[in-house]
Amino acid sequence: MPKLKLKAGSRPPWVGLAAAVWVEISAGNGYNFPLYSSALKSVLGFSQQQITILGVANDFGENVGLLAGIACNKFPPWAVLLVGVFACFLGYGVIWLAVSQTIIGLPYWVLWIALVVAANSNAWFGTAVLVTNMRNFPLSRGTVAGILKGYVGISAAAYTVLYSTLLEQSASKLLLFLTLGIPVICVAMMYFIRPCAPPSGEDSSVHAHFIFTQAASVLLAIYLLTLTVIYDTVSLSDAVSYILLAIVVILLLSPLGIPVKMTLFRANAETITPLAGSTEHLAQECDSTQAEPLLSPSSSASNLGSFFESEYASDVEILLAVGEGAVKKKRRPRRGEDFKFHEAFVKADFWLLWVIYFLGVGSGVTVLNNLAQIGVAFGVDNTTILLSLFSFCNFVGRLGSGALSEHFVRTRAIPRTLWMTCTLIIMVLAFVLYALALNGTLYVSTALLGVCCGFQYNLMVPTASELFGLKHFGVIYNFMLLGNPVGALLLSGLLAGYVYDAEAAKQGSSTCLGPECFRLTFFVLAGICGLGTFLSIFLTIRLRPVYKMLYSSGSFRLPQASDH
Repeated sequence: MPKLKLKAGSRPPWVGLAAAVWVEISAGNGYNFPLYSSALKSVLGFSQQQITILGVANDFGENVGLLAGIACNKFPPWAVLLVGVFACFLGYGVIWLAVSQTIIGLPYWVLWIALVVAANSNAWFGTAVLVTNMRNFPLSRGTVAGILKGYVGISAAAYTVLYSTLLEQSASKLLLFLTLGIPVICVAMMYFIRPCAPPSGEDSSVHAHFIFTQAASVLLAIYLLTLTVIYDTVSLSDAVSYILLAIVVILLLSPLGIPVKMTLFRANAETITPLAGSTEHLAQECDSTQAEPLLSPSSSASNLGSFFESEYASDVEILLAVGEGAVKKKRRPRRGEDFKFHEAFVKADFWLLWVIYFLGVGSGVTVLNNLAQIGVAFGVDNTTILLSLFSFCNFVGRLGSGALSEHFVRTRAIPRTLWMTCTLIIMVLAFVLYALALNGTLYVSTALLGVCCGFQYNLMVPTASELFGLKHFGVIYNFMLLGNPVGALLLSGLLAGYVYDAEAAKQGSSTCLGPECFRLTFFVLAGICGLGTFLSIFLTIRLRPVYKMLYSSGSFRLPQASDH
């Protein structure tokens, strides 16, 4: 494939980030499963275990994105997004046909496959915008990941507000919106999400721009949570509801204020200064010492265009050069450099990170998939508040983990996995509170779990990119995400669904009421998170010297090249 032309200038990356916000909101469509799962159960007459298995299909499709990761290195972002558009239209279209009873008698396996296809659109949407924007902002990857994945986390609250107002709490209308509305939004954003030439240093205004974007997302999250409570407690006219919904749209557009501001008030070139240890500084070191060139595009922001080049041609050139004695044989990459997938696959750190992610996020998604049934079992009439609370706290965790870990990794070179350890400990507490079913603890437990799941998910993203590089990050990132559906299958489909149906059978009903419905599940999940805590501590100890090397200058840099 020919090398893609990178969009030059300081504004295009911010335009792309603003467009990515809408795509990431669209990529959160998998969080809608609790909103229409009850309709699937009542209209189609499914048992809770069948609904839980459909939830596994939702998680499986959402997180199996290896093809999307490979495609990111072969095709432009718009092509990757287009695949997601078709998957969203086809998958949710079939489910809408079943729930609306336009077609009656669709087999269960057809719905399972349709849900996998529909949710898989999230993998294509999310991978395209995340990989593109992390390459456009290589020196702020933790912050960028926190912002983008934060919007995915708050998307559930956005859909809940839309569901409660414009869609009139109709599962059929919600599925129709997912079938038609989401593809239209993503097609409209395609043009603006493109690879851009990253700066050689850090603009003094970049930090302020990121703070503005984070503040806008926090304001949106608070506003959405407030709207959910208002709609649940107060009856509003249609006109007022539409005005409140329009404010949501305005807040989603707020990141566009950055490129508008940059157009009206152009910054001076002198405000861009290379950091010690930054990409420009490294280039100067290489010129002065004549050391062996640093491998990989992540070692030089000016070479990021090679992410999109064909690897076959470059491998042949290197092989010929080795035969002629022009260059030394390429050594194995070290942590912080660009790993190919098969090189990362055999590393202990790779599997430790995957298992920790599987234990933490797998436990969290088990609760999310069964949140509506958990609410009913605990006597909550309107479970949309629980979903919005989880969504808001998940957003706080995703956004907060990016900012918090970025600060400490730059100032003290503390591995991001330390925060994984802390959140796993809190998750143990949250599951114990769920199991004890004390008065007033349901919302507290849901809030704690939402924050911790947000931390777990978002911390994995920059950690994987720092250890194994950005060149093949799309594939590595999507393999890490497999921990989500595997956890959903084992913990939600086999454990939670079985326990729930067994307790419901004791009560002689298809609906289980009382804390016993999930008590055993919660205790098992607490033990699993305890195991994850010990593994996370072990990984943090292993990575401490690596992070000291990568962030010794206060900004991400590659280790010095060696001669072996």
